[in-house]
Amino acid sequence: MSRTEGFDRVIDRRHSDSLKWHAYDEDVLPMWVADMDFASPSVVIDALESRVRHGVFGYSRECQELREKVVERMWEMHRWRISEASIVFLPNVVSGFNLAAQAVCRPGDGVIYQPPVYFPILRVPGNVQAAAQRSPLVRSASGRYELDFDGFGEAIDARTRMFLLCNPHNPVGRVFTHQELIKLAESCLESNVVICSDEIHGELAYEGHRHLPIASLSREIEASSITLIAPSKTFNVAGMGFAMAIIPDPKLRERFTEARRDFVPSPSALGYTAALAAYTNGEAWRQELLAYLQGNRDTLTQYVEESLPGVDVHPAEATYLAWLDCRALDLGGSPQAFFLDHARVALNDGVSFGPGGEGFVRMNFGCPRAQLVEALDRMRAALDGQRSRLPGVQLAGEASA
Repeated sequence: MSRTEGFDRVIDRRHSDSLKWHAYDEDVLPMWVADMDFASPSVVIDALESRVRHGVFGYSRECQELREKVVERMWEMHRWRISEASIVFLPNVVSGFNLAAQAVCRPGDGVIYQPPVYFPILRVPGNVQAAAQRSPLVRSASGRYELDFDGFGEAIDARTRMFLLCNPHNPVGRVFTHQELIKLAESCLESNVVICSDEIHGELAYEGHRHLPIASLSREIEASSITLIAPSKTFNVAGMGFAMAIIPDPKLRERFTEARRDFVPSPSALGYTAALAAYTNGEAWRQELLAYLQGNRDTLTQYVEESLPGVDVHPAEATYLAWLDCRALDLGGSPQAFFLDHARVALNDGVSFGPGGEGFVRMNFGCPRAQLVEALDRMRAALDGQRSRLPGVQLAGEASA
């Protein structure tokens, strides 16, 4: 069986401990939370099986071999030379950006971010009693999101201590370019603002797009940056609870680790095992995954254009998440609720991603292609049913007959 055929394989997750498949009724197709419905690479499974057969699960030391592998990986993938000492192991990325805010901010300071954005980011300012400073992304006529550099500069003020960047961006799927990142970084450097960059989807960029860690662009930017990465999205091991912060500046790293204190645990033994196996032997699988996901993305984009009038989507440049604009449907309420009730498809409500998310839904296409098409077919049937319930009424955005 080829790897591609492996991605087509449907795995029963309803009879597992899957959050994704247990949050809704059994007749609902879950296309929401960002984990994939693919088995992890066999090299990861084999490594975990070997570790489990050892049979003893006491406290684990940090994995030195993994430090070496991450240093090697950052150089090979990004030509970013980091030291082993710059790596801080964590249980997840969300803990990482909250720790960064705790380290950098004091009550009354400001944290700037770019909505619509991954919803745990929205909660960070409140978690440290800081002010939320928003610099919204701008959706162009083509559906592609752009950065508002003037607005970003204006949003930074004397209170601002941290910029929480999401790149590649969740949910809009942008991979920010070298020029865009430099402009953002320059504004931060001018105002002594620390950059905390969530780059968890950085290894899932598609053809024509290259992910660049913002800290890799210059030593000056690096010295004021905290970069968060993990194997969880790429290799579908989110349940292992493993992530890393890369903090080259010793003083900034010391502030980060002091904020951690006893509040955030170290990763588990199995987390270290899965990460090391993925980074050591998982590259061939990652390349096959990217090809399959790109096929899913293209299938979804074509289907929306041809069969879901009133819905708009711009092809994701990275991630396995599609950001669907349903505003032209004029459903009179939440499109997430509509598709859940009438299509029995569970999507993320765009409202949860902050300002600019109203009328949107996020769809996870990290699944066998047959499952993706079934979800889209259900959504089309629901919209067709909406038309039949309202005879003579044409959905906004639908071409005239």
